[in-house]
Amino acid sequence: MTSVLSTTIGFAPLIPVWALIALAIAAALVLLSGLASGMRGAFLRALVAAIGLLWLSGPRALHETHRDLPQTALVLVDQTGSMAIRDRAAIARAAAQALGANVPQGLTLRTVTVRDERANGTHLFDALAQAAADIPPEQFAGAVVITDGQTLDTPEKIPERLSPRDSAGKIATLPLHVLMTGRSEETDRRLRVLQAPPYAIVGQPATLRVQVDDAGPGARAGAQAIVTVREDGADKLEAPVTVGKPQDIQLPVTHPGETLVALSVSELPGEVSTLNNQDVVRINGVRDRLKVLLVSGTPNQGERVWRRLLKADPSVDLVHFTILRPPDKDDGTPLSDLALIAFPVQELFQDKIEQFDLIILDGFENRAILPPVYLRNIARYVRNGGGLLLTAGPEFVGPGSLQDTAVGDILPAHVPLSVPGETPSGVTVQRFRPQLTEDGRRHPVTAELPGAPPQSATASPTPAGDLSGQWGPWYRALKPDSSHGEALMSGPDGAPLLILDHVDRGRVALLLSDQIWLWSRGEYGGGPQAELLRRISHWLMKEPDLEEERLEARIADGALTVTRHTEAANPPAGVTITAPDGTSSAATLRSAGPGVFTARIPASQPGVWQADDGERRAYAAPRQADPAEFADLRLTATHMGPMAQRTGGRVAWLGDDPSHLAVPALHVSGGATSSSASAQTSLDFPLRRASVATGATSTPIFPGALALVLALAALGFGWWREGRG
Repeated sequence: MTSVLSTTIGFAPLIPVWALIALAIAAALVLLSGLASGMRGAFLRALVAAIGLLWLSGPRALHETHRDLPQTALVLVDQTGSMAIRDRAAIARAAAQALGANVPQGLTLRTVTVRDERANGTHLFDALAQAAADIPPEQFAGAVVITDGQTLDTPEKIPERLSPRDSAGKIATLPLHVLMTGRSEETDRRLRVLQAPPYAIVGQPATLRVQVDDAGPGARAGAQAIVTVREDGADKLEAPVTVGKPQDIQLPVTHPGETLVALSVSELPGEVSTLNNQDVVRINGVRDRLKVLLVSGTPNQGERVWRRLLKADPSVDLVHFTILRPPDKDDGTPLSDLALIAFPVQELFQDKIEQFDLIILDGFENRAILPPVYLRNIARYVRNGGGLLLTAGPEFVGPGSLQDTAVGDILPAHVPLSVPGETPSGVTVQRFRPQLTEDGRRHPVTAELPGAPPQSATASPTPAGDLSGQWGPWYRALKPDSSHGEALMSGPDGAPLLILDHVDRGRVALLLSDQIWLWSRGEYGGGPQAELLRRISHWLMKEPDLEEERLEARIADGALTVTRHTEAANPPAGVTITAPDGTSSAATLRSAGPGVFTARIPASQPGVWQADDGERRAYAAPRQADPAEFADLRLTATHMGPMAQRTGGRVAWLGDDPSHLAVPALHVSGGATSSSASAQTSLDFPLRRASVATGATSTPIFPGALALVLALAALGFGWWREGRG
């Protein structure tokens, strides 16, 4: 850098300043006294005093050497998500490289790449402030931003880093130049989902509110567009909309669980990208209120467990009856003394039976309580799609057993009935620990239950020793002589303990023990009675996440994971994946545990992906990491152009060919931000003239010898004048 020599005048007094002032005052008084008395030679004597005072003040010439400091300009290269459109990112990198290859003398460039570091759009002015934080204000020359013009933090006033104060306290304005990665302003159409319910009731429509916005030279107010809606890959629904106005769309919710709704809008001619012409909405279908009928045959410990479980679920309406006095009981008590509510059998099992989602018979013994017609109604209710859970104890093999009724036709097991006077062969009374069967370890109702015993454990009688690592013991179970369906848990001697079965369109669960309530007491660690009963109940009510045969898909971290749950011995070997653009590919399923098979493939396209194993389909869609970044995809100077103009910078268009860019030259002007003709074709930066002192010397201006000669000369001339007089 250039070194500059500057000279200034300074003083280095030979005596204290106060003494110098005192001598000056004394000399002035002597001069005034001489003038007042008419003394001859007073002025010459004053001249001698002045020469002496000047010598004592020590005048010196100060010589300082300064070195000019380089000034730094920032180059911000936008590489955020919207720059991935077309060749914007490559153009920005090429332009930054071209600027760095032709830097004028006295200017250095600091290049900073701005990437997606937050989830709320591009913030170039924040990046400018952070990048310039460690540059001394007097050495900062301005900034060049190479971008598509999309930033969400354009300030109303000129940023502080671009308006520093100089050494005199005056505010200087530094230029902000904007290089646009294209040829001209572009047009874009955007689909916005203004309102979408996260949950909707199954069987009722959900309302989506959408709006289509056009921006850019091709935008036309009041134009018409078509919004296309697809639910889980179903047939299209097309709705005409007016650009710029909200539009409500009604969608039916047909099943519980997640529904993926893909929305897209027709393309605007000439628009830059259709990436923001689509969106995916997730709506979870929920049942309005799950109605459960619980009938306890007699007061027992288990009904308290049932009530706690069902009353704790806010989505369940529970109707609970306990049979305290069967109709055939005759103990002579007058009816007027009874305060019991009559069991409304007709209302429950004929008039309103179809309104229930689940019927639970807990230790129910039909001792003339339900006539055969109502028992047939229960069986018909199950076959038509209802759910029935029956927990069985000794009453199941007694005279009022449901096995001998129409309900017995839909039960998945038969237990030998008791013969009067003989020991019941179907009832086992011994200590045992419930175990999971092979099917139970795969079935979603019992798979991965908390504290499940290891696969090698058995349900044989156990001594009263340590049961750590096992579920707590039960002491009574029924032993069927025949069964069908899926036995998920086993009891003594490996006999089925929990059996699930499909009956036409409905489902049945049979628990062959009335002692699950023992787990709630925590004996020997207890067991997951609440979780197990919850899963059984929701499986009976056809909860999608508890289906034995199901296909699931989800997208996370740029990959699609397909999971196949099955109990089949030979599951499908693979699935067909269909991307949002319609292209298909095959993926191989690999075992990930008992009854679980998965496949994983990259999934970068936005939109709804489909997985198909030949029998079932599943859908998934990636969640957009930064919706604000892709809200407006235009190449536009409307956001940053006004700020560049206010700072004295310029907006230049680089073109759309990375190999032939119109990159303006850098130029350093001699004063403040230049308005000359060069600023119209180049990126102009002011010369800040920042420097640092590299050395300093001083020489006396009035040496003592010269002062002595002049003083003697003045005295001699005075004496001569006085001698002549």
